[in-house]
Amino acid sequence: MSNHKDLQKLSAAGLLISLGIIYGDIGTSPLYVFKAIIGSEHSSFSQPISQVLVLGGVSLIFWTLTLQTTLKYVIITLRADNKGEGGIFSLFSLVRRKAKWLIIPAIVGGCALLADGIITPPITISSAIEGLQAYYPQLPTVQIVIAIIAVLFIIQQFGTSLVGKAFGPIMFIWFTMMGVLGISYIIQMPSIIKALNPYYAYQLLTSDYNAFIILGAVFLCTTGAEALYSDLGHCGRDNIRISWIYVKACLVLNYLGQAVWLLQREGQAINLNLNNPFYKIMPDWFLIFGIGIATIAAVIASQALISGSFTLIAEAVRLNLWPKVRINYPSEQKGQLYVPSVNWLLCAGCIGVVVLFKHSAKMEAAYGLSITVAMLMTTILVSKFLQRKKVPAYIIGSFLLVYLVIEGTFLLGNLVKFIHGGWFTLSIGLVLFIIMWTWHNARKIKNRYVKFIEIDDYFSIIKEMSEDEGVPKYASQLVYLTSANFNSEVESKIIYSILQKQPKRADVYWLVHVDVVDEPYKSEYEVDFLVPGKLIRVDFKLGFRVEQQINLLFRKVVEDLVKNGEVDITSTYKSLHKHKIVGDFRFVVIEKVLSRSHNLSFYEKVIMFIYTQLKKISLSEERNFGLDLSFVTVEKVPLMLTSPDSVKLERIK
Repeated sequence: MSNHKDLQKLSAAGLLISLGIIYGDIGTSPLYVFKAIIGSEHSSFSQPISQVLVLGGVSLIFWTLTLQTTLKYVIITLRADNKGEGGIFSLFSLVRRKAKWLIIPAIVGGCALLADGIITPPITISSAIEGLQAYYPQLPTVQIVIAIIAVLFIIQQFGTSLVGKAFGPIMFIWFTMMGVLGISYIIQMPSIIKALNPYYAYQLLTSDYNAFIILGAVFLCTTGAEALYSDLGHCGRDNIRISWIYVKACLVLNYLGQAVWLLQREGQAINLNLNNPFYKIMPDWFLIFGIGIATIAAVIASQALISGSFTLIAEAVRLNLWPKVRINYPSEQKGQLYVPSVNWLLCAGCIGVVVLFKHSAKMEAAYGLSITVAMLMTTILVSKFLQRKKVPAYIIGSFLLVYLVIEGTFLLGNLVKFIHGGWFTLSIGLVLFIIMWTWHNARKIKNRYVKFIEIDDYFSIIKEMSEDEGVPKYASQLVYLTSANFNSEVESKIIYSILQKQPKRADVYWLVHVDVVDEPYKSEYEVDFLVPGKLIRVDFKLGFRVEQQINLLFRKVVEDLVKNGEVDITSTYKSLHKHKIVGDFRFVVIEKVLSRSHNLSFYEKVIMFIYTQLKKISLSEERNFGLDLSFVTVEKVPLMLTSPDSVKLERIK
């Protein structure tokens, strides 16, 4: 924890780590942005190069990076830190008590970011490898890209902490290289600096009938802005803000250098597959080194996005927005996790993108649409955060108006991409949305039919049964997982399980409740002795980024209570008690199965049908909570949607 806190402080190490973790996506965009702007007819041959197009393109890039990345994300959104953590679900956790409907932008934004994770690795790696075609025109780039992607996903299971330490210095070399290459061309035409004037952006948008298509291409320069916020917890706000100054300067210098190279070929139509401006501003002797560094930077960008997807899914699982899936922790590094199911789904998706589109030029046509949607959702949630911080209404209104207009315009520009491949990421996003929405709503439907009863009505009978030797002992310590939020309540099914289904005598009954709180790393517990020495309730308050290993957490609680002399877990069997042998523990997990009923609406029946299918492939409750399966009993109980009183039946004899 201390190391994590140290990295969040402003330091040279923190700045270097920020370069390695955060800027992969936005930092590799010069590989394809200008290529996309000039070739905005979605073909390998561009429209003839003109001053209006080049100067306007640079101006649009500069002001997009300034308004979208610097102002919205670096200055405003980074303020919305949830105990040092960022990302759309962290932001949702901060504001969800403001309004129930905020779950919609949170889910839409999360799905859009995951969908974006399927196209970022293919486009960045393809753009880097295609630079080799200048040397080897017949090079099988598709096969090479697929091989790199496959290796990248295979190594995820071993953890990336060792490789991660090298990311910072490599990305520092990458940005410095881009800045130096840009300067080498700017000095040939210093007047190119005038392109930063917003007038040229206005001139291009008002004079070119392809304005919206060009906007869709320009947007690619800021696609990694969400990552700045998502990785807030890894690097800290100050490190991100300071390192961004250097990153932005290098990016702008490189774009200006590419613009000079293009203006030197004014009036020509260029084959962009063989003449990527990014590689053309490199000296011939340096090209092979440049392609090598670009490939490594592309892999780093992909790695950052994959890690971000794992974190996003882990948060969604704990916020009950995603089916329970296995989450592994391959190293001791904070925040380092591996989700096998997501890893292989992303791997299949990325390889599918490469096979489907083959060249980066075609991927550009599909890229950016889903991330625009994610940015719009962040804008909505940030406005609610500003409201919570008591920011004056006119500032919030201005923020909303400006960014809904900017991102709405980009969304319209990117909609042109739908038929050229944008449908691919949107389709994936839609499937992800259906999964999240179903999981969230099915839980609400089930909870509607869970019956809670006053637990104090049963104190005396539980105490009596615990001491009744006529009832066979089921376990020394019997533990139930309860969803009741209040100490005074318990599910009727738990009482039914203890007293009726098969009377279960135990020395001590435990009720364990897990409450996922809005703070990311909170890890606390409360103990309530409902019936001293007989019925004990333990409430865990765990952050949405804390691993829910209930087996270990519960054991720690019991050890603390034994140490304090508050409970005695020694076996009550005479032969074992004499030798101070600890009694056995057994967990009972009650699985609520929805019975068929006409009480559900058609929409709810569809939700529950999809939920049932998802449940079959998701992790069971006992595995999800990290329980030792040799000490677990799973009891399936029906959730009755129709009470017997409402059934009309007449006796005739």
